[in-house]
Amino acid sequence: MKFGKEFASQMVPEWQEAYMNYNYLKTLLKEILIFRQRQTRSSLPAYPLRPPPAKATSLKRRASLFRAFSGLTGRYGNTSPKEDNEDEVILVNAMQKSDEEQGEDCRSYQTIFLRSAEEGGEFELVFFKRLDFEFNKVIQFYRGKVEEVVQQAEELNIQMDALIALRIKVNDPAAAAVVSPMTNNDPASVSPFINQRNTGSSPLEAIHEVEMSNHGNEKEPEKKRLNGGKDYKLASLEVLNHIKINATPETPRSTMRSVFNSTRSDLHFNKKELRDAQEKLKKAFIEFHQKLRLLILLKSEGRDAYMNTIFPLYSLFGFIVLHILMYAGNLYYWTRYRVNYSFIFGFKAGTELGFREVLLLGSGLLVLTLAAILSNLEMDIDPKTKGYKAITELLPLGLLIVVVLITLCPFNIFYRSNRYFLLVCLWHCICAPLYIVTLPDFFLGDQLTSQVQLLRNLEFYVCYYGWGDFKNRDAGTCEDGRSTIYRNISIVIAVVPYWIRLLQCLRRLFEGQDSTQALNGLKYFSTIVAVVARTLDPLDAGVTIKIISATSSVIATIFSTYWDLVKDWGLLCRNSENPWLRDKLILPNRSIYFVAMILNVILRLAWMQSVLDVYDTPFLHRKAVVTIVACLEIIRRGIWNFFRLENEHLNNVGKFRAVKSVPLPFSHEDGDKNL
Repeated sequence: MKFGKEFASQMVPEWQEAYMNYNYLKTLLKEILIFRQRQTRSSLPAYPLRPPPAKATSLKRRASLFRAFSGLTGRYGNTSPKEDNEDEVILVNAMQKSDEEQGEDCRSYQTIFLRSAEEGGEFELVFFKRLDFEFNKVIQFYRGKVEEVVQQAEELNIQMDALIALRIKVNDPAAAAVVSPMTNNDPASVSPFINQRNTGSSPLEAIHEVEMSNHGNEKEPEKKRLNGGKDYKLASLEVLNHIKINATPETPRSTMRSVFNSTRSDLHFNKKELRDAQEKLKKAFIEFHQKLRLLILLKSEGRDAYMNTIFPLYSLFGFIVLHILMYAGNLYYWTRYRVNYSFIFGFKAGTELGFREVLLLGSGLLVLTLAAILSNLEMDIDPKTKGYKAITELLPLGLLIVVVLITLCPFNIFYRSNRYFLLVCLWHCICAPLYIVTLPDFFLGDQLTSQVQLLRNLEFYVCYYGWGDFKNRDAGTCEDGRSTIYRNISIVIAVVPYWIRLLQCLRRLFEGQDSTQALNGLKYFSTIVAVVARTLDPLDAGVTIKIISATSSVIATIFSTYWDLVKDWGLLCRNSENPWLRDKLILPNRSIYFVAMILNVILRLAWMQSVLDVYDTPFLHRKAVVTIVACLEIIRRGIWNFFRLENEHLNNVGKFRAVKSVPLPFSHEDGDKNL
């Protein structure tokens, strides 16, 4: 049951009549208050020195009225006074009424207003009668929906039995002839057939059912041990004698076929009918699941606990895998269009990874992550480990430790030279601006700006396991804002990648390499202001903070988008040979560049959702929305990477740079200058 305007978007449009009419109840309350205020004013003298206090009875009744309504809207059930109290106003009784039509007892609620005889009590009596009507309306609606779902579940069970029997009959008619109603599913008649076919597996393996409990119980005759100790529940094909394929004729030909087929006395099924039946049943289960979602919105404490704790822990690896896959795609297209990425990045000759090796790394990490997730779910379901959740909660931490150890492994395995190259660039970014900034350094810094959510997930790891919240699967210390340290660190983490890039720009500016680095640094500074303002916005909902947050975010978005398209990609040149692009292009199709520019603008605006406050959606959890937005930023960065390196490659070609500029060990001056 939903109340208030904040839940209006979560209502099922077709079920609006089943929801409580909250606005009408609120109107009745206002009328009661207006009546009480008039009664109070009418009892005052013409020229009072000071207004006398209102009647204690009216105040008590009004307070009890609001307490009753708030309590009922929160939790409506059997209530009874524990002791006689003169201030008690209402009683809520649950009555059982026999429903002759349904043959079962139905529960309804009736509120007894104890002071209806007092002045103005008839108005309050109307309110509580209406409240009873609204509650009983909702209860009856959902009771009917639950009964409908139960009946549909029973029908789907029958449909599944028919589908399994139909699959056996169509895929293996010989097995269907053996396993028939005449044999009463006797395994003795099935075993010779299996041995004769020598298939090595039972023809009923599609309906394999392992006994999870009561193993070896002789009271379950349906479960037989066949074929090397496997457990099967033998399906009865007798159900096929009571069913027929429902085929809706859509054309004249299908109509005539259905008429002639209805006169057939023999049972005949083919593979096409089997596929159609499977497809229809699949759609039926999807709709059934959707009905369950609408009936309950899947909002349980376990769901919220999982999304607030386990989901962020594993989404960290999802961000890494997605970034790796985007990089593998970049390598493929760089290689296809002959972009000399090895020379641009400065890889050691013969050690650069191709897209196949990068895909292998990404798929390997993905397999490990999926294995950990499935193990986590399996341990949650297992009643033996469910009582001790610490084992389950330690799986993500163990996976993270494995990934870190592989990355730092000193042995010559898992592409050691590439891991070392990555760690060196990362160290240069951390120590900026102490090191000379090369292209791999600021290229990696740009990647970090797209992985802010990954860094925040790392912070969550430290908080979740450091504070010991993992023992109870409770992220309260990290999520509800009680920890000032966690909140402040979250702001710092969001700023760190942009701060690194700002320092790198200042280092390149002071070295005199590029005068435009001043504007580039200003771009990152505006982004820092926007990030800080957006992070402070939920904490301090003042008008000033909101204005600063919105203004800085718009400026940073426009500035960053312009720099991406004009400076990093070298596009939007009006007088070029390719209008609004550049003189030289690598891709043969020019429309791809315009599509990439449009996508970059759209995906740049994705992070503006935090300013517009669209995190909360009626069909997705807040954590899921945050993850989707973070994935969109990673995808945008992957697209940016290709065109950024393409522009760098064309600049090298235009300046005939095919070899590195190696710094010399000495500097010297002419002798005449020393005179």
